[in-house]
Amino acid sequence: MNHKEHLSDKIDLEILSLMQENSRISNADIARVLNMAPSAVFERVKKLEQKKIIVQYTTRINPAALNQNLIAFVYIQAGKGIGNSETGIELAKIAGVQEVHQIAGDHCFLVKIRTTDSASLLEMMRNSMSKIADITITKTSIVLETTKEQQQVLIPKE
Repeated sequence: MNHKEHLSDKIDLEILSLMQENSRISNADIARVLNMAPSAVFERVKKLEQKKIIVQYTTRINPAALNQNLIAFVYIQAGKGIGNSETGIELAKIAGVQEVHQIAGDHCFLVKIRTTDSASLLEMMRNSMSKIADITITKTSIVLETTKEQQQVLIPKE
């Protein structure tokens, strides 16, 4: 489903941009920036939520504050191949797994993991991933340095 067709106009895009920058921004503050009535902003935000364009409000936490210093990407081959969502669902249940993507190419899945250190990564792979019967091969890359990491999506100007 193309959600852009559900956006009313440029104002919705501006609201999304402001909210993505700061999910705690009030309707009154959005209204002030856009020169609108707070009630009109409230109605637009409710519609964006109902249409599942806004799906969640989150807080970004500094991973280092919780000793989550290691990021790893694990490429996974699965016996059943691409299109097997069961393996992806099982991977998503593992604590520390932040993202699970089905991918094209030599592997079936790309998994992003954040954990404390290489020992905890090894434990996760031994105790959780190895229990998923469909996984045949894994290839792990450990991140040495992160230049950019964000969850925001690019909001078109219109």
